[in-house]
Amino acid sequence: MVQTTPETADWVSRLADEVIAEAERRAPGKPVVCASGLSPSGPIHLGNLREVMVPHLVADEIRRRGIPCDHLVSWDDYDRFRKVPAGVGVDASWAEHIGKPLTEVPPPPGSPYASWAEHFKAPLVAALAELGVEVRAISQTEQYTSGAYQEQILFAMRERRRIDAVLDRYRTKQAKEAPEASDDAAEQAAVEGSGAASEDDGSGGSGEYYPYKPYCSVCGRDTTTITAYDDETTDLDYVCECGHRESVKLAVHTRGKLVWKVDWPMRWTYEGVVFEPAGVDHHSPGSSWVVGGQLVKEVFGGERPIGPMYAFVGITGMAKMSSSRGGVPIAADALEIMEAPLLRWLYARRRPNQSFKIAFDGEIQRTYDEWDALDRKVADGTAQPGDLAAWTRAVGTAAGALPATPRRLPYRTLTSVLDITTGDEEQTLRILADLDPEHPVGSLDEVRPRLDRAARWVETQMPPEARTRVRATPDEELLGSLDEQRRESLRLLLAGLDSHWSLDGLTSLVYGVPKVQAGLTPDAKPTPELKAAQRAFFALLYRLLVGGETGPRLPTLLLAVGADRVRALLGG
Repeated sequence: MVQTTPETADWVSRLADEVIAEAERRAPGKPVVCASGLSPSGPIHLGNLREVMVPHLVADEIRRRGIPCDHLVSWDDYDRFRKVPAGVGVDASWAEHIGKPLTEVPPPPGSPYASWAEHFKAPLVAALAELGVEVRAISQTEQYTSGAYQEQILFAMRERRRIDAVLDRYRTKQAKEAPEASDDAAEQAAVEGSGAASEDDGSGGSGEYYPYKPYCSVCGRDTTTITAYDDETTDLDYVCECGHRESVKLAVHTRGKLVWKVDWPMRWTYEGVVFEPAGVDHHSPGSSWVVGGQLVKEVFGGERPIGPMYAFVGITGMAKMSSSRGGVPIAADALEIMEAPLLRWLYARRRPNQSFKIAFDGEIQRTYDEWDALDRKVADGTAQPGDLAAWTRAVGTAAGALPATPRRLPYRTLTSVLDITTGDEEQTLRILADLDPEHPVGSLDEVRPRLDRAARWVETQMPPEARTRVRATPDEELLGSLDEQRRESLRLLLAGLDSHWSLDGLTSLVYGVPKVQAGLTPDAKPTPELKAAQRAFFALLYRLLVGGETGPRLPTLLLAVGADRVRALLGG
């Protein structure tokens, strides 16, 4: 077995060490089992994605070491439809489906999918494929309706009094110490979509405790109460709120499921799960993770998986997210505006208990700058071990490298160019080729898929007030009001355009004009007075070119506008 060293270990390596050792203790020689659980009760957003990414990164590290590892994603699609969520394209009439399994609730109007569950599962399935996340998906609808858990259900019913006794030790704690609702929309959505929100343990009836809930054979809901059960014959009687009464033989009945707090520990034992993290919502006293740890040991004869508590993932810049997705971005939304390796890196570089934010606003440019800086450090061998490990996990998996953009131009440069050209490919290529004339971009394919991600960001996320609108005609009034010093600054700029027509050249030129006017050399170090002169010069250029005090970086703006048009707008 490959062991990490203090110099190269990151949080993923350290967890992999623990998981491998634990798996060898529990089941020597068998594949290591890591697990994630997701409820397709609504949009599966970027907070929920951490439920998958933490086990994925650990499972992938185990596979990199040549050890067989199975990453299960358990779709809790046989859970009840609890409420009609806002902003997903359905009206209040969907309330008639509350209590039905998620796989038996119709999808939002216009969906190509057969059920509510499939509608919300599909975008994540596609996103995981793009992210290189290999999993074995398990549908709990298929598991329950096929009778796969029949022995476990009968066992839980026989042991219902022991289960009830364990649950009873925590019921008061749960009521007193449940986590407060978060003010953050993404965090609250994570709680509501995690399966922890209901924390159903099957209690609440006035009669005997039962850990099983039948779905009514008439109305399809779980608004049922078991009125009698015989352990010997497995005859079960239930009554539904719709008025239906029925007797079934539980040994062959497949229209129901164990309540959540019993279901989860049962599955840990059934699947042999060694590693599964859980969100902070699952770690409060009396929660399913805490109680499940007791039930799996005292009733099911197994062990709770090891796994860290993971923190929430916040979002910056959500104003333009599609209302059909409930206002909280999902993985597919992030992958529209950023490349898969970058999104993987955001999850890989932070320990699970560290919260972080994913930028959909202008901060995404800073995120890309950090990513590109790390890429350069990796290339020249100066990256720190932990940073190198996160980069390695971001750009590929044990199965191979993820697709990458061949020519990685700065994201902020691409967004500026695309903003000005409004996506015109001919103009975009002209500008990108001028960025570095000695090594010109010959085809837009060289800068894809990053270019396409930047174009999507400009289209969907850039605020209207931030859009650049180059003036159609010169501002004659402003040009006529300039004093001789400002006229001279424009003449110096225009005189140097041809000889400085590249991104680096124009950068040197626009910063150098105020230096030359101050009697300094173009490479002179700036003083406070010089910086003030540069700011005033930049503001003048912005007013003449785009009619405002600010805009895209001036070198990029000049390239985008083109030399002839720059001359016309600057009075040359």
